[in-house]
Amino acid sequence: MVKLNKIYTRTGDDGTTGLVDGSRVAKSDPRLHAIGEIDEANSALGLAIYVLAADDGATDLVAGLRRIQNDLFDLGADVATPGQTFEPSPMELRIVSDQVDWLESAIDAANAQLSPLTSFILPGGSHAAAQMHMARTISRRAERALVAAAQSVSINPLAIQYLNRLSDYLFVLCRLVNLTRGGDILWVPGGSR
Repeated sequence: MVKLNKIYTRTGDDGTTGLVDGSRVAKSDPRLHAIGEIDEANSALGLAIYVLAADDGATDLVAGLRRIQNDLFDLGADVATPGQTFEPSPMELRIVSDQVDWLESAIDAANAQLSPLTSFILPGGSHAAAQMHMARTISRRAERALVAAAQSVSINPLAIQYLNRLSDYLFVLCRLVNLTRGGDILWVPGGSR
């Protein structure tokens, strides 16, 4: 259980922060960079949820995105936990295959409602889709940061898989949202020549 009575601790004033095991690393550490990118993706999802929540027909989509926001906190805790093994325990929160599997099922369910792509699409369309495209690109950046961190520290492979599936899910969700809001905006190669 998390309990925060005081928001500032002054322990990070020296440019370090604590990991779950009590060790301290520089705030510029690749692990911390990835955690920051994950947090930014979560914040972008919060904004997308706000826009979607204004649409009465988006209740299921909002519930799924809230689930993902919670998973992203799990993911941040996973990345902040050093170690060589990635089995969850009462003391270590780890991303598990069920979380990745849920995203894959959600991708398949959303994609089943869409026609096949005949062109790349431009980020945008409706306000909600544009916000989710932003969350999608930030989640891709978080994935790149996590892959970079994995070059120097042990990272749960399922954490990387989760971020990879998340951006795929958000892409399909953008298309699904645009389906009833004017459709995708298609890329026209060389269209401005």
